[in-house]
Amino acid sequence: MSLATTRLPAVAPTLAEPPRLARQLGAAGLIPFVLGAALIWLVYPEAQTWVTLALAGYAACVVAFLGGVHWGLAMRAGRDEPAHFGWAVVPPLVAALGVLMPAYAGLVLLGAMLLACYAVDRRLFAEQGLAAWLTLRFRLSTVAALCCFIGAAGS
Repeated sequence: MSLATTRLPAVAPTLAEPPRLARQLGAAGLIPFVLGAALIWLVYPEAQTWVTLALAGYAACVVAFLGGVHWGLAMRAGRDEPAHFGWAVVPPLVAALGVLMPAYAGLVLLGAMLLACYAVDRRLFAEQGLAAWLTLRFRLSTVAALCCFIGAAGS
C-alpha cells in the first residue's frame, strides 16, 4: 500500500491532555514573548525599534502557525472542510499586516489575533476531538497576547 492511498482517521483518539513534550515546548515558546515585552521597557531607545520588530515578527510567526493548524486538520480529514480551509488563511494575512504596522498598533493587532485564534479553536477543536488542547491553548494564548499588549504599551 502506498502512502498516497493510506487514509488517516478523520478524528484522532481523544486525549486527556496534550503530551508532555507539547506542554513543555509550548511553555518554551512563551520565552520570546515574555523577554520581548520586558526588553521593550528596558532597552535604550535606540534599540527599542529592533526589539519591537523582533516581538512583532515572532508573534506574527505564531499567529500564522495557528492558522496552519487548521489547514492540517482539513487535510487530515481528507474531505472539503470549508471552516478549516477558510479560517486557515486568515491568521497569516492578519499577521503580515501586524508586522507592517507601527509597533504600538501592530502588536495590539497581533495580540488580538492570538485571542481570536483561541476563540475560533474553542469551537473547531471540539468538533475534531481536540478539546483536551484548549486549556493549554488558553494559557499560551493569554500570556502571549498579554505580552503583545505590554510591548505595544511600551513602544
